[in-house]
Amino acid sequence: MLRTFALGQSGTARRLPFTLADVAVILGALAVLALIAKLGAGTLVSFTPPKNAPHVSLDPRNLPYYAGRSVLRMFVALVWSIVFTLAYGYFAAKSRRAERVLIPLLDILQSVPVLGFLSITVTAFIALFPGSLLGLEFASVFAIFTAQAWNMTFSFYQSLRAIPKELEEAAELYGLSAWERFVKLEVPSSIIGLVWNGMMSFGGSWFFLAASEAISVLNQSYTLPGVGSYVAAAIAAMDMRALGWAVLTIAVTIVIVDQLFWRPVVAWSDRFRMEQSASAQAPRSWVFDLLQSSTVTGAAETAWAPIGEAFNRLFSALTRRRPAVEQRAKPASGDRLFDIAMIGTVVVLAALAARFVLTTVGIREVLLVTGLGLATLCRVVVLVAFATVVWVPLGVAIGFNPRLARALQPIVQFLASFPANFIFPFATLAFIKLGISIDIGSILLMALGSQWYILFNTIAGAQSIPTELREMTADLEVKGWLAWRRLIVPGVFASWVTGAITASGGAWNASIVSEVVTWGSTTLSANGIGRYIADATAKGDWARITLGVSVMSIFVVILNRLVWRRLYRYGEERFSR
Repeated sequence: MLRTFALGQSGTARRLPFTLADVAVILGALAVLALIAKLGAGTLVSFTPPKNAPHVSLDPRNLPYYAGRSVLRMFVALVWSIVFTLAYGYFAAKSRRAERVLIPLLDILQSVPVLGFLSITVTAFIALFPGSLLGLEFASVFAIFTAQAWNMTFSFYQSLRAIPKELEEAAELYGLSAWERFVKLEVPSSIIGLVWNGMMSFGGSWFFLAASEAISVLNQSYTLPGVGSYVAAAIAAMDMRALGWAVLTIAVTIVIVDQLFWRPVVAWSDRFRMEQSASAQAPRSWVFDLLQSSTVTGAAETAWAPIGEAFNRLFSALTRRRPAVEQRAKPASGDRLFDIAMIGTVVVLAALAARFVLTTVGIREVLLVTGLGLATLCRVVVLVAFATVVWVPLGVAIGFNPRLARALQPIVQFLASFPANFIFPFATLAFIKLGISIDIGSILLMALGSQWYILFNTIAGAQSIPTELREMTADLEVKGWLAWRRLIVPGVFASWVTGAITASGGAWNASIVSEVVTWGSTTLSANGIGRYIADATAKGDWARITLGVSVMSIFVVILNRLVWRRLYRYGEERFSR
């Protein structure tokens, strides 16, 4: 890195105490803060619908500002998703009782569509901030949060359950406190998976951006300035030119976010590879290299070090493990009481659900929705099988080959981040002209937004396989199916299960926007539970919204209990220990 020099009175060169990298870092930080302040000011304006409410103009000159507002919401949601992931995933992995409640609850939360959350939260958030747009902003951020958090939480939970037993024994031997285990073992061992799943979750939230910015629930319509609401307005106006400008803006935004944020984070995460030998070709990022060469970042780390050490000492003291003599075995009666409480809760909820069905929609409606759920289930199964066959081999190739990863990561990131539902209008026109049934075409539309979970988790799993094991396998000339059976499948199996769970949940969610597609006055509808929920939400029919979301949740929970959880257990018993 070039340094700046000046001539002193003696004519000799004198090095200034800063570098060009320092100037770039300082100016970049100031620019980011100024941009956040500018965009954040727009969230504090007055909001008293319908007289004083924001609207979206189709003038393409507004698109940079709209894109900035959308990206700011997505990053705020990402921060809350990380906090939720670390807390929820930790307690689910560390407590057997908590796991029995939190993981089925996570299955349900994952299955509830974004429109379902919006139906409940929009009015509440607006009431919390009367007269201010901040309430609607919170509702939008919460909707984006629900599109990000579940995938990351499953990844963190899986990583904690898959920590090698010898590492846990070493932490026990050294007497690490719960906080020290968390920051020195558990979080570092999950970083690679979290980064790739965070990247996927961030990209996946583009998929629901239109629904979270152009909100139409309970016969009420609200609009926030953003690129998602811009696309919704362009579709309603059948303005192909405006839609093209929006697609271009999104593409440019995705590339900028990848270069300035995700590529540096991927390069940083490589230091957490659990192996003795460093990877031969570590991921590179010009932004990460710039930060590393700057003395400003080093000075910030030095200044933070005493504060961080004080926090570590405090939390280590608070979470220090008690001596073995003080630990008492928990009585079996406690487990029995817990089981009784769980059974009682399920019985009460089932009774309330039966009462709701009998007094509102009726048995015939339940049978109808169940049949629609089976139709969507078939689409989900086809999607997961297709994504596994196509993307697992590519994910392994990218994870094993750093050069290939550097070449393909931007492409994969772009494809995964690009909101597939923004090109649904083009797909609608194609289906109409080609005579393709939306019952079949909706599988393709669902795959465009969900298949990437399997690819990204497979990449993370492949990158987590120690380099020395790959080198040993190559030295022994273990190739083909034998290499897959002995190294690759054991190494990526748990990550694939996580990807399949989240891809499945994402597909159920995507059915809301994939089974009903519109271009102007033309609407194509597939037979499925996603269409049912979308229609009920647009009409504000609370009874049918509740029924549709409940039946979808039941399908997801049963699928997870009978298939995915058993595969989790198999992976833990067969490959992790």
